[in-house]
Amino acid sequence: MSIRRAVLYALAALVAVCLIWLVWVAGHVAWWRTHSPQETAFMSQRMDELHAKSARATLHYRWVPYARISDHLKRAMIAAEDSRFVEHEGFDWAGIELAIEKNQRRGRVVAGGSTITQQLAKNLFLSPARSYWRKAGEAIITVMLENMLDKERIFELYLNVIEWGNGVFGAEAASQRYFGISAAQLNAEQAARLAAMAPNPRFYERNQNAPGLNRKIRIILSRMRGSDLP
Repeated sequence: MSIRRAVLYALAALVAVCLIWLVWVAGHVAWWRTHSPQETAFMSQRMDELHAKSARATLHYRWVPYARISDHLKRAMIAAEDSRFVEHEGFDWAGIELAIEKNQRRGRVVAGGSTITQQLAKNLFLSPARSYWRKAGEAIITVMLENMLDKERIFELYLNVIEWGNGVFGAEAASQRYFGISAAQLNAEQAARLAAMAPNPRFYERNQNAPGLNRKIRIILSRMRGSDLP
């Protein structure tokens, strides 16, 4: 076989694999229009990590409908994570530009500029590892989510699968873990605390009095009234 033909076969195989992956992702997204995820890629990875330490380890995850999640938490998460969520189509270009500028000033990555939809894409299908391939996959899945689901469903999925501690996933499990109440009962300050913990939940689970956390909570509380909900 000539080198040229071998390259063409390899490219054809790569295209076929990509198409199969796209169909697989699209099928899952279509299913999640009306069904709740039983497990996400993040959950699977965390479960493997927990099982490596203890065979009895379990995940804390319980799906609750959008209406049974406190509006305080919805507003807090939008204020903290993606203030333009209801306006953009998956990518907040202004936010990405600000994140790049901030990272350049600091000389290291301190801001990501990821939207709620991008974070959901990563949680559902990908891993926490950073790479250009993962970002490319995240972008493709983000476009699918925005085109196949409405904003309320995207936000409902996000609030139910986001990681909020070691083996803790979703608003209901987090509310029970930290406050002993349901997600529907969260008040504004409790919601702001969960939102402040979200970027680094396993750290804040162990360090709930960490310097800066209360400052973040106050900032989120001040922004919550301006958060538009889907």
